[in-house]
Amino acid sequence: MNYENLKKEDQAIFDIIEQEKERQINEIELIASENYVSKSVLEAMGSVLTNKYSEGYPGHRYYGGNQMIDKAENVAIERAKQLFDAEHVNVQPLSGSPANAAVYFAFLKPGDKVMGLKLDHGGHLSHGHPVNFSGMLYDFVQYEVDSKTGKIDMEEVRKVALKEKPKMIVAGYSAYSREIEWDKFKEIADEIGAYTFADIAHTAGLIAAKKMNNPVPFFDVVSTTTHKTLRGPRGAMIMCKEKFAKQVDRAVFPGMQGGPHDHINAAKAVAFGEALRPEFIEYGEQVIKNAQTMADEFEAKDYRVISNGTDNHLLVVDMTSKEIDGKTAEIALEKCGISVSRSTIPNDPNPPMKPSGVRFGTPAVTTRGMKEAEIKKIVEWIDKAIKNRNNEKTLKEIKNEVKEFSKDFPIPSA
Repeated sequence: MNYENLKKEDQAIFDIIEQEKERQINEIELIASENYVSKSVLEAMGSVLTNKYSEGYPGHRYYGGNQMIDKAENVAIERAKQLFDAEHVNVQPLSGSPANAAVYFAFLKPGDKVMGLKLDHGGHLSHGHPVNFSGMLYDFVQYEVDSKTGKIDMEEVRKVALKEKPKMIVAGYSAYSREIEWDKFKEIADEIGAYTFADIAHTAGLIAAKKMNNPVPFFDVVSTTTHKTLRGPRGAMIMCKEKFAKQVDRAVFPGMQGGPHDHINAAKAVAFGEALRPEFIEYGEQVIKNAQTMADEFEAKDYRVISNGTDNHLLVVDMTSKEIDGKTAEIALEKCGISVSRSTIPNDPNPPMKPSGVRFGTPAVTTRGMKEAEIKKIVEWIDKAIKNRNNEKTLKEIKNEVKEFSKDFPIPSA
């Protein structure tokens, strides 16, 4: 991007952007929910489309002058339908949690019973945690992963569902590393007459790349963010069966939101177009290979990986196996130029702000072109940093090595 005007007009913000760009260039990003957009996506986000107001939907706006906006939104919709085999798509949700709020608003009334995965077992705040709007407005009951395997036991899910008879079952997670048995969730929901809601925010890119199973064709409603593995702008969308289209659209606007962010919707269209290309399939495959290599390397170094591996882009490592908590590990790695996110583990004895685990993800490093050999090198640095977490000299040495290493793997939008 050309920031000449910004540099002249607002040196303070220009400097911050430059500093962040340098941080991204010189450091390694292992946060599972982060990625790098292409220059084309970045250009669409910074376009004149941000100047327009367009409450409503294509062909039915509450403002004039939306001819071009309608075209851009329709392109995004059609590409999303093609990517996910969706009957209806709403690309206007501004982010993941607001998209989920709109889903609940479309299908439920306050106080209705919903079933979702517990947060410390890999779920998301918006899947019924008591401090979140979802847990405050709806009567959530929770299922868990198996304490021995770290995986979801579908028979246990069925038992909870038959006992509680929720109006909706939520599947899809923020820290679960295994393939999801969407068909079995659907069977259970049909048995009790519940709606099926899949939140594929983390795995949407891998589903689009045909590397993971797709719930969209047979679930009632599916939400996803458009960043993470999908490599688009920060935003979200909702996909549903045609018979639910009107209630979903009404829930987004005017129910939850006003005018959409048209520049972001255009950037979503660009990202969806990129995801339809053959090279995106190769990308999705490499993301998973890298994550599986990372899990194997951690286990070879005697770290405990939750569920003993991964089927997707992320893994959660129990750091207490190395007598360290997740927060302390996160801080030590940040000093080395390696960004990660602390994470709870199933039945975590530690508090959420200082949990036992760390969540690692491979979408961003894969976008930079890193493969198995580089992943092994990164795990070496992580292990060394954990062992030397109180040795500032060693951590600084690792940071210098990371910076030199990163020069060979440019980020696309820098």
